[in-house]
Amino acid sequence: MTDTTAIEHRRTAIRERYLRPIDERPASTARGLHHTALVSGDVERTVAFYQDVLGFPLTELIDNRDYPGSSHFFHDIGNGNLLAFFDFPGLDLGPYAEVLGGLHHVAISVDPARWEGLVARLAEAGVEHEVHSGVSVYFRDPDGARIELISDPLGEMYGHQVL
Repeated sequence: MTDTTAIEHRRTAIRERYLRPIDERPASTARGLHHTALVSGDVERTVAFYQDVLGFPLTELIDNRDYPGSSHFFHDIGNGNLLAFFDFPGLDLGPYAEVLGGLHHVAISVDPARWEGLVARLAEAGVEHEVHSGVSVYFRDPDGARIELISDPLGEMYGHQVL
């Protein structure tokens, strides 16, 4: 059985040690997330899903310099951010799996005025999805990666400032 009291005590200790008030935090050394790269089992199926269902335009499709015959392609997810994919033809990668150090989900902020329409598009496309707290919808892409569309503003999570 998980000792949730001990976990909360540990979380509190970490928060006290590392979390600084916003006016005491140093500026980040990063400019932002350039792209997150996922693996695609079928380039056209992935492009159709992300562009046609979710409305994330394809911005480029190039050769993957690291693996002969592989493609590297990008979708615009707004705010100068990209969601990228690789395919690896000829490799038997097996089904998607959540593992330590692996991807749990990608959360993409969408305008609240568009959020409900995107939830409807998922339903129309027959994509199983689950809505949480009236601002998040979770679903899996065609290769099993878990995606969240969240209508909270960037830097906010369920009404709580996280940035």
